[in-house]
Amino acid sequence: MALLSLRDVSVTYHAGGKDVHAVNHVSLEVERGESLGIVGESGSGKTTLIMAVLRLLPPGRAAVTGQALLDGRDIFQMSPQDLAAVRWEDMAVVFQKAMNALSPVHRIGRFLSDIYLRHRPKATRAEAKEAVIGMLELVNLPPRVFQLYPHELSGGMMQRVSIAMSLLFHPKLLIMDEATTALDVVTQNQILEEIVQLEEKMGSTRIMITHDISVVAGACKNVAVLYAGSLLESGPAEEVLVEPLHPYTQGLVDSFPRFDGDGKKPLTSIGGSLPDLAALPAGCVFAPRCKRACDRCREVRPALRPFGGKRRAACHFAGGEENV
Repeated sequence: MALLSLRDVSVTYHAGGKDVHAVNHVSLEVERGESLGIVGESGSGKTTLIMAVLRLLPPGRAAVTGQALLDGRDIFQMSPQDLAAVRWEDMAVVFQKAMNALSPVHRIGRFLSDIYLRHRPKATRAEAKEAVIGMLELVNLPPRVFQLYPHELSGGMMQRVSIAMSLLFHPKLLIMDEATTALDVVTQNQILEEIVQLEEKMGSTRIMITHDISVVAGACKNVAVLYAGSLLESGPAEEVLVEPLHPYTQGLVDSFPRFDGDGKKPLTSIGGSLPDLAALPAGCVFAPRCKRACDRCREVRPALRPFGGKRRAACHFAGGEENV
């Protein structure tokens, strides 16, 4: 059984008298010990999907349907008490801007120790300090960070503190939402390497939200491609990013430098822009921007179909012209 199973998850925002369909019938499975990268342009629904799983969307403005099964338990149906017990302990998140997750008026050690004692009320301050310093060292931060304030740390160090905070209780599932985007390339690569090593040590499972395909290629085993709230392709990263089945995935790959270092092929962009999520097209959501789109693409929405192994794609052209 998968650690996390999303079944037909949809999210609709109610704004300005309109229904904005941010996520549409997404089904995904994340196996234990594996890593999944969710990629797509800004506005594709990546963060909304994860915020729905975390139950952090405003209940009066966002309607969530479907199931999100964590170890067989539906997160969407959990009571507030059960949800509070699951957060931090079974599933944790690292957001993009680390500074926003840390208290500017508390030392790092005091802030993390308070979190530890909130979840381990019988522990002593000394035990909390030992646990926090141990986790800081695990993310390659010296013990002296325990006594520092956030403004005394670099961006990379603050991001490591956020990762240490999320891993404090050894959660089964770690979610990272653009967690390395604001960092320079060298620091980003160092942190990604450390994350992969930590997963091997702790046996954790990771979901990484990013618009950067190179991050997925270097740090994720599997990939899911979202566009306008719909899942267009998924499968092993080494297969999907090398031989994409969907034209949108191909467009994302062509817009980044080649992973093999071949600079002969010029970078290209995807023309057009995302559709209005309050008035999605009748057929394939990517058809208005797709160079291969035909009448059927504009009229009939393609189903997400299997293509051997773990590969899936939602395209009439995927697998050969005979599917058109």
